[in-house]
Amino acid sequence: MQVHRDLKHLPEFRNAIITIGTFDGVHAGHRFIIQQLEQAAAECDGETVIVTFDPHPREVLMPRPNNIRLLTTLPEKIALLEQAGIDHLVVVPFTKAFSELSAREYLEDFLVARFKPHTIIIGYDHRFGHNREGGLELLEAEQQQYGFRLVEIPQQVVNDLTVSSTKIRKSLQEGEVLLANELLGYPYFLSGTVVHGDKMGRQLGYPTANLHLKDERKLIPAEGIYAVRVKAPGHDSLLPAVMSIGFRPTFNGTDLRLEVHLFDFNEDLYDQELTVYFIAYIRSNQKFDDIKDLIVQMDKDSVQSREILGAKA
Repeated sequence: MQVHRDLKHLPEFRNAIITIGTFDGVHAGHRFIIQQLEQAAAECDGETVIVTFDPHPREVLMPRPNNIRLLTTLPEKIALLEQAGIDHLVVVPFTKAFSELSAREYLEDFLVARFKPHTIIIGYDHRFGHNREGGLELLEAEQQQYGFRLVEIPQQVVNDLTVSSTKIRKSLQEGEVLLANELLGYPYFLSGTVVHGDKMGRQLGYPTANLHLKDERKLIPAEGIYAVRVKAPGHDSLLPAVMSIGFRPTFNGTDLRLEVHLFDFNEDLYDQELTVYFIAYIRSNQKFDDIKDLIVQMDKDSVQSREILGAKA
């Protein structure tokens, strides 16, 4: 897959089959649209082209703290779309100036001039141009003049996509990892750099890797304890682990921590990047009056995580 970020230097696409959207999560619902792209491309020996935006339009048009919680960061989205077999991904820098293009300018100067589309596959409710003044009706009226074919994604499919994205976010925020993973079509994951903590886990007999997320917009699942698998540098297979997300109530913590304990592992991971795949939610966080009780519970969590992951002690 080729990734393009400069609109002034796009290649000459061969019979471009285009769709436009955020594709956050590249979840199971998005796969339906990707299949439509691939089918249309096969019929005319064309190339599949997904047009997406960075930053997310809401960050530019409605800026406010925590406005966006992404299922996938841009690098993650790129990797998932490449796995899906897309030929071209065009990442459009979304700016205030871009948002102020009229619908006619968007159609003529952006879609037609930049992509020369053979086919545009678009949702029934897709809006574009300043104040969202353009839509399917304008594309339908102009498709003959500009020589592209228009394929409408039906209302039911679009609604399913919206419901899926909303349900995935809600499920993760409530710890419903199994449902989220089912809707995504893969285990939810996040990546971060291992940073120094206060070494408390080591004192408890459970050394942890403290993760600092690369993108603060990334959605963090509900606080609690999880069975996870971890991709670590130098290891071909995913490593079994248990993860804690929370404020460490037993120690009266004030900052949210993402801590991963990898089973039977003693390598130095500081400053390395780990990717954590969420497999199952084990329990909510608890405050223990006695450290010994906390350790007993951590032992139980580890046993349960190993059982879920099929990792022998």
